Amino acid sequence: MANPPLLEVRGLSAGYGDSQVLWEVSLSVPRGSLVAIVGANGAGKSTLLKTVSGLVRPTAGDIVFDGRSIAGMAPQQIVAAGLSHVPEGRGLFTRMTVLENLQLGAYPTQVRARMNESLERIFELFPRLAERRNQRAGLMSGGEQQMLAIGRAVMACPKLLILDEPSMGLAPLIVDEVFRFVKKLHATGVTIVLVEQNIQSALRLADRAYVLKTGRVVMQGSGAELLANEEIHKAYIGSLG
Repeated sequence: MANPPLLEVRGLSAGYGDSQVLWEVSLSVPRGSLVAIVGANGAGKSTLLKTVSGLVRPTAGDIVFDGRSIAGMAPQQIVAAGLSHVPEGRGLFTRMTVLENLQLGAYPTQVRARMNESLERIFELFPRLAERRNQRAGLMSGGEQQMLAIGRAVMACPKLLILDEPSMGLAPLIVDEVFRFVKKLHATGVTIVLVEQNIQSALRLADRAYVLKTGRVVMQGSGAELLANEEIHKAYIGSLG
């Protein structure tokens, strides 16, 4: 294959104990693309991301990242391979400053030498983080905390960044701002997988998208195709009229 995808999920099944959540999920993420994974609450979106990033072990199938299987690898090994995951809920160290949180993102050995360069990049992408570099993370607004969580993940210089519900719990104006930052980050060349319940906004950003329903891929296509799809509107967005 001339241009193999950066990430390929093949027939992936996973769950928690005796409860199966994912059923033979397959998807592909081309290098440089922004791929959205959308669906209702409980569709299995977060479980899919956790399985890809090593937090949940697959029960069947394979995950190929940058040409090698990462299925069953430890999360820290997957981060070191170049995959960063911004989880739902952000996971910041709220008593630490913005700068300290960002510096922690550069913990993989191979990126530590580039920490200052990475910080400059983050502050250029997110000027508000530069303004608040000495502020405690817990004193920031929800939107600013989300930017910090994304910035911290980018400090690891990932080949692939996966974002889990970055708009969750944010006011509509702040949601728009976060999506603008995601778009800006993607424009720098970062490959992104975006999981979102805000389906309309996600599809507008996406080069390609997959719809999950009860742990299975039920539809796929370009973001524009799915945004124009009557079934998608009826089920998730509202009338096309």
